Amino acid sequence: MSATATLSSKFQISIPKSVREEQHWKAGQEFVFIPKGQGVLVMPVPKWKALAGIAKGAKSVDYRDRSDRF
Repeated sequence: MSATATLSSKFQISIPKSVREEQHWKAGQEFVFIPKGQGVLVMPVPKWKALAGIAKGAKSVDYRDRSDRF
């Protein structure tokens, strides 16, 4: 799939219909922008209900933290 969009003078971009339909994105949906080199990754922000149980079985003690990395 190849779709393009143009940045407006108000710094807005319209997401092409083909992309919206393929991803099932709806009006009012919230997105996060993640810088990746010269580009940006656009991802929908998940609903809290979708995250329920995602860490089921995760250890709550003796886990690695950012403080123990280089």
